[in-house]
Amino acid sequence: MKNLGNMMKQAQQMQAKMAEMQAKMAEMEVTGISGGGVIQTTLNGKFELKRLKIDPSVVDPAEVEVLEDLILAAFNDAKTKAETLVQDEMAKLTGGMNLPAGFKLPF
Repeated sequence: MKNLGNMMKQAQQMQAKMAEMQAKMAEMEVTGISGGGVIQTTLNGKFELKRLKIDPSVVDPAEVEVLEDLILAAFNDAKTKAETLVQDEMAKLTGGMNLPAGFKLPF
């Protein structure tokens, strides 16, 4: 039973670390760029869009479709970076623990 007590203690510690990491991730930001930098989107660790910057040189009423595509590309670039950042932080948190694919923390 001593082993079970240790496992429970470790689970509680991991849960506390997880909450701390989630708070830290919410404050982190990543920026996605498209069109050579004319469109920039910034997301936080919760994948929420925080900022959008558009270079005035690309705002042409006849090119709205191109602008929409550039914004979509920049957003997706930032989202991919944010997801990678979250995965990296999770790997640090779980440290050598081999969790099954799709296993979500906290419980």
